[in-house]
Amino acid sequence: MRVPIDDLRAVTRRAILAQGHKAEDSEIILEIIMYAQLRDNNQSVIKLLGAGLPADPAAGEIRTIKDTKLSALVDGGWNQGMVVLRRATDIAVEKAQAEGFGIVGTRRSNSATGAIGFFARRLAEAGLIGFVCSGSMELMAMHGSYEAFFGTNPIAIGIPTAGAPIVFDMATAAIAYYGILLAHAEDESIPEGVAYDSEGHFTSDPAAALKGAIKAFGGYKGAALALIVETLTRPLVGAIRNDDGTKRDWGNLVFAIDPVLLADDLESFRADVSDLLTRVKKLKRLPGVEEILIPGERGDKYYERVISDGAIELDSGIWQELQDVAASGSGDNAD
Repeated sequence: MRVPIDDLRAVTRRAILAQGHKAEDSEIILEIIMYAQLRDNNQSVIKLLGAGLPADPAAGEIRTIKDTKLSALVDGGWNQGMVVLRRATDIAVEKAQAEGFGIVGTRRSNSATGAIGFFARRLAEAGLIGFVCSGSMELMAMHGSYEAFFGTNPIAIGIPTAGAPIVFDMATAAIAYYGILLAHAEDESIPEGVAYDSEGHFTSDPAAALKGAIKAFGGYKGAALALIVETLTRPLVGAIRNDDGTKRDWGNLVFAIDPVLLADDLESFRADVSDLLTRVKKLKRLPGVEEILIPGERGDKYYERVISDGAIELDSGIWQELQDVAASGSGDNAD
C-alpha cells in the first residue's frame, strides 16, 4: 500500500519513543531508519517490529574512555547502537579534519547500528574517505560450518565526489538478517542457497533460517572478510563476551581519512573521482544491461523517486504493526 512519507515519519517517531528512547536519541534513530526506508534498504522500520529496539533502562552515559589525537575508544554505556555509532562517527570526523586521520572504536552498545551506509555517507559528505565496520550477535556461519558464529558483519565505505558520494554498504552475509525478518513478516521466501536450517540444510523458509544460520556471501572469500570484520569489531575494541563465550554487546569501528593526506587538494580529488565514475558509466554494457550503477546509486534513485512522489510502498501488515507499536507507548519521553 502507498503511505505518505510524512505519515510514515510521524508514526516511526512515535514507535521509537514508545520503546523508551529519549527524544534526542529518538531523532537520531529516526533519521537512520528513514535513511534506510527511503532507499529501499532492509535496515528499515522492520527493526521496530517484533522484539523491536527497546531502550535499556539501565543505560548510562556514552563516554570516551581512551583518547589520542588520532584515535578514541567509546564506551556506549549500553545505549542503542545507532546513537553510539553516530557519536563515534562525529568524533572520527573531528579528528580527521584536525589531524588528517581518525579511528574510533565502540563497545558496550546494546543493539545493532542500522544501515551503516548512513555513517559512511556522513563521512564522505564531510569531505573524508570513510570506512565503517559493525559486529553483531551470532547469526552467520563460517565457511565449512552451519553453526551461527559471526554477526552479519557489514562494512561500508564512503568516498566524496564532485556530486553524490560513492557509498558502498554490504553485509558479509549472503542475506542481511533483517532481510530474513522482512521476508518472514511479508510471508515470502528467501532466495535459495543463502541460509541453513538448524540441521545444516539450505532453506528458503525464513522461519527455518532464523533457527539456523546465514551463509557468508561469496563462499570462503566472504567468510574471510567476515572474520576480518569480526576481528576489528570485537578483539580490537574490547567487545564483551559472556562466560560461555557468546557475545554480549555490539562493537563498531570507524576510520576517517582526509584525502589531502595524499591528493593535491580536496576539490581536485573530488573531480578526479567524478571523472572516474563518468568513465565507468560509459563502459560498454552487456546484453540486457540498461545502466551501469555506481555503489549507492540505486538507493539514491529510489530516494529521489519516493521523495518526489511524497509516498512510499509499504506492506500493509508492516504498516499496521508499526502503528500498533507507535500506539503502545505514551510517546512523551524527555531528555
